[in-house]
Amino acid sequence: MEKTNVMRILDQKKIKYNSYYYGDTGAISGVEVAEVLKQNFEQVFKTLVTVGHSKKYYVFMIPVDKELDLKKASIVVGEKSVSMLPSKELLNLTGYIHGGCSPIGMKKQFPVIIDISAQQFSTIIFSAGKIGYQVEVSVLDLEEKMHYFFASIVGEK
Repeated sequence: MEKTNVMRILDQKKIKYNSYYYGDTGAISGVEVAEVLKQNFEQVFKTLVTVGHSKKYYVFMIPVDKELDLKKASIVVGEKSVSMLPSKELLNLTGYIHGGCSPIGMKKQFPVIIDISAQQFSTIIFSAGKIGYQVEVSVLDLEEKMHYFFASIVGEK
């Protein structure tokens, strides 16, 4: 398995991680990825990039089987409103494509908010910055070494 930029950044920051490769499985959605990896849906997170009313960008991480509550998200970041960044703008802004977006290693660092449900686990799993690759990282390391914060940001389906 090749190392992604995300893995190199984690190595550089001396953050322990497990890596997973699911590239040849045909899994596309986050739920499919969790199934292929035989992991709990609540422990596998997707990375969503949004733009606020102020035109500032925010990154939200939520379990793959949940939906981001845009109202809760806007309150958490102090915006009048936030909306999902159009997919066509993702690569230029972050350096990542849809399905391979990671909160680590974006072109610019944006505020990252992780759903509070992550705190029930010692580790969470998310994209390693390339389709087919995931990393599992300590929740404490994310909070302490990567300066993310936790908030209630998911809605009911």
